[in-house]
Parts: sequence; structure tokens; C-alpha cells
Amino acid sequence: MRKTAIAAMVVGLLGSATPGFQTPQPGMVVSTAWLAAHLDDSTVAVITTGERSIYDRGHIPGARFIGHDEMLGPDHRLLEAGTLAAILARAGARDEARVVLYGESAMTTGWLFMALAALGHAGHVSMLDGNIDAWRADGHRVETVQPRAATGRLSVRPAPDVIVDAPWVRQRLEDPKVCLIDARTTREWNQGRLPGATLVLWQDLFADLNQLRFKPRDEIRAMLERAGAAPGREVVTYCAVGMRASLMYFAALHAGFPARVYVGSYEDWRRQGDAPIVR
Repeated sequence: MRKTAIAAMVVGLLGSATPGFQTPQPGMVVSTAWLAAHLDDSTVAVITTGERSIYDRGHIPGARFIGHDEMLGPDHRLLEAGTLAAILARAGARDEARVVLYGESAMTTGWLFMALAALGHAGHVSMLDGNIDAWRADGHRVETVQPRAATGRLSVRPAPDVIVDAPWVRQRLEDPKVCLIDARTTREWNQGRLPGATLVLWQDLFADLNQLRFKPRDEIRAMLERAGAAPGREVVTYCAVGMRASLMYFAALHAGFPARVYVGSYEDWRRQGDAPIVR
């Protein structure tokens, strides 16, 4: 009995035992030290997004680049699932890998996380605690060699609890089990917002905006609790077109709250014509 209890504690400390993974799995945010120690691990894949020119000047060894536009369909929505999965697979995402994301734009990286979550892969995707400047500042090497396109498989899995649309949000505007978070600027908020929403600035997720180092998880959780997140309430995020909302969606999950993202966000809401707006 004692041995069984100790074994269970060890498994809990190392992380969940996911089929196909040999490396102890980290949380949703990984340190530069953790990633540096696992760069040669075949079950870890690194993907970056943002500006291609920054990637070309030096990136984390083995990291592959994917541009934001490569993931987009009409009206700033995600591509069809099968097409999106194939593109992300060429960038290195695959079923059996722990995928680590980074970039110089937090909202672009947030969108990339949301894209993977929408395909059913949120459970094995992490964000690096920092950008390439943080990586360099911590003394880790970079390279300029571009890896070849990956050949792994990224399956499309059901993920109906990730993205919501205007009708879904509209039906739940007065639902006490929904916490609606607006991730836009104060100026945008003052010009019009969804009823019942609370403003949370995406910049407040970070302790260091230049190096994109996150605040401790407990601080992020407390900030979202002040915005109305609580046990029994589901966080739904929106912004202008879904990028900042995707980052806030990631933050809510990281903080331990169930969450969804309204990808169309305020621009889509405005186009509904008769959707209620508070000013």
C-alpha cells in the first residue's frame, strides 16, 4: 500500500502519463531551461510564429516557422480542419509530440495555440515562458538553419468546446455560469462592448512585456477571478477579431478555468445588426 501511494505521488509530480510520451510532461507554460534540456527529445516539437525576418535572424534550434496568414480562411477564421491540420503537421505538430510554441507577438502565438486546440490537441501544447530575446538572455543558443518540413501526423479530433459563435454567445448573455471577458484596449471597450463583459488587458498577463515572460500562474488566476471567473463558471473570451481573445483563452485554461473563445469577436458581433452593444 505504501509503495503504491509513493508511486502515485511520483506520477503526479512528473505529470500525466500520456500514451506515446516518454518525457515527463510539463504544464501549459514551460521555462527556457526546461525546453533547452529537451531540445534533443524526439517527443518535443518547437513551433514559432510572428515575423519571418525575426525567425531568419536566429531561432531556437529545431524550431519551425508558421505564418499567421497560413492558418487563416475567409473573414479571419481558421482554415478547414483537415487543411489546417496538414499545415500544422508540416510545421512540426504531431499526435505523439509535446508541442512548445513561442513568438515575438503574444497574440499571434495565442492564435496558434487556439488553432491546435480547435483540432483537439490542447492537452499536449505548451507556451514558452518568453520569446527569442528571453531565450538568448537566459544563455541558450540559437541557429539560423531552417529545418525541413516535418512529416508527422496531426489527427483532427473532436473539440466542440473550444470555439463559439455569435448565436452561442447571444443565448448566454445572462447566464450566470458564463464569464465574458473582453481582451481589447480601454479605448475599444469604451466605444462599445458586449453586455455583461469585463475588460482584462492582455498585457497584464505578463511580468515582462519585452521578453514576454508570464506572471506566475496564481497571479493570473487571481486577475481572472477579479474579472468574474470562478468555479462553476466558464470563461468566454473575445477581442476584435480573435487574436487577443485566443491569448486570453490560453491564459484562462492555464489558470485552471474552463474556457472557450469567440473567434469572430467584436467585429463579427457588430455585423449581426441587432446584437446588443453597451456603450
